[in-house]
Amino acid sequence: GAVRVITRLLHPAMRRLFPDIPSDHPAMGAMTFSIVSSMLGLNNASIPISIRAMQALQKLNPNPASASNAMCLFLVITSSSVQLLPTTAIAALAKAGSMDPTKIILTTLLATICSTLGSIIACLMLQSRSPREAHV
Repeated sequence: GAVRVITRLLHPAMRRLFPDIPSDHPAMGAMTFSIVSSMLGLNNASIPISIRAMQALQKLNPNPASASNAMCLFLVITSSSVQLLPTTAIAALAKAGSMDPTKIILTTLLATICSTLGSIIACLMLQSRSPREAHV
């Protein structure tokens, strides 16, 4: 249920960030599912989905010799470590004997918001300066 709710909430942002990707294209679904998996701390599940998303984006790429803007932006988003629930860190802290391993949730959320927004802004600024535009 959580995946479905987050996916629905994320869809408008994904459409704005990736206007050249049709909303019904498999790449959009794979990208959204990968980002939602990362948000929920399911990084091992998001890696194969991210690879499938990149493969689908490559099929839409007009210049297969270089990465498209959509591919670069998706890589930036997935690399910025979008996380709502840092399950791995919480588990490590609990195993190490922390009295309150969930105390890191707020700081992790603030850090991931800053890193993701900063990464997206930097990527979009660089793309706007780029002479080549990928049109799908």
